[in-house]
Amino acid sequence: MSLSELPKLELHLHLEGAAPPAFIRGLAKEKSVDLSGIFREDGSYAYRDFVHFLSVYEAATSVLKSPEDYARLVTAVLEESAAHGVVYCETFVSPDFCGGSDVGAWREYLHAMQDAADRAEAQHGIILRGIVTCIRHFGPEKAKASARCAAETAGDWITGFGIAGDEGQGKPRDFAYSFDMAREAGLRLTAHAGEWGGPQSVKDALDDLKVERIGHGVRAIEDLALVDRLAEDGITLEVCPGSNVTLGVYPKWDQHPIQKLRERGVKVTVSTDDPPFFHTTMTREYEELERAFGWGAADFHEISQTALAAAFCDEDTKAKIAKRLEDHPHE
Repeated sequence: MSLSELPKLELHLHLEGAAPPAFIRGLAKEKSVDLSGIFREDGSYAYRDFVHFLSVYEAATSVLKSPEDYARLVTAVLEESAAHGVVYCETFVSPDFCGGSDVGAWREYLHAMQDAADRAEAQHGIILRGIVTCIRHFGPEKAKASARCAAETAGDWITGFGIAGDEGQGKPRDFAYSFDMAREAGLRLTAHAGEWGGPQSVKDALDDLKVERIGHGVRAIEDLALVDRLAEDGITLEVCPGSNVTLGVYPKWDQHPIQKLRERGVKVTVSTDDPPFFHTTMTREYEELERAFGWGAADFHEISQTALAAAFCDEDTKAKIAKRLEDHPHE
């Protein structure tokens, strides 16, 4: 079984965070912007810790200035994902970075990204959907502007709303208004929690934002009553093991709680988060899970089915993806 060829679904991918370093370097050169400080000698992104990672991420994003830049970014990211067997992907996109949360400008960025996604689907068979994401450390007022952009463009392509950024800033309840706005527009909801914040951050996201998925959520393992609640309520975790290990949330792959969560009945999926920053790909995630926990074809198929059930897309799209999964042996 070739793990790279297995059809995969990815529910937790930051669009700018998936930008290949060579793509960002090329764009910086075109625009005569000096970004040399954010790269290592080997050409990869350089950062010390999570907070520094956020500032390097924002520096890399600073050269993405136009709808055309974002169209090129989508093309580069989807080519890379498709090469690792990804057949369906949901990406976090933020109006803060795309037109400064102005609805008119946001529509132009969105149109460009969607066109690029359609071309990639025709060329590589990979389907992309967008989850509008407010940035936690930008504060609740900016989040409302992002939610307005999301509500105005909710539909077949923008299918979800979420929150990312520094978990140390503010509380989920500060963003409840934005989540209510998105919910009323028919968007599905997810929130980053339980990565840097402990189990309480997961409870707060569930109680105050009423989300159906949690981005990361792995630190729920520190509160077994919460783990049981996740299992009973059918909350899906968008788990990014490689990201957690690289950033030091867990010291080693075999100490990551994904297997324990799964054994206790929690719905877990596998994603890369910001793959070039964390030196990972979907293939590498699968290889490490195989090595650390002995996962085989049946486990990976189950993970894909969990992701498919939790995906924020319509039933016709799900049927198309289901067929891709069934076409591949998984015994």
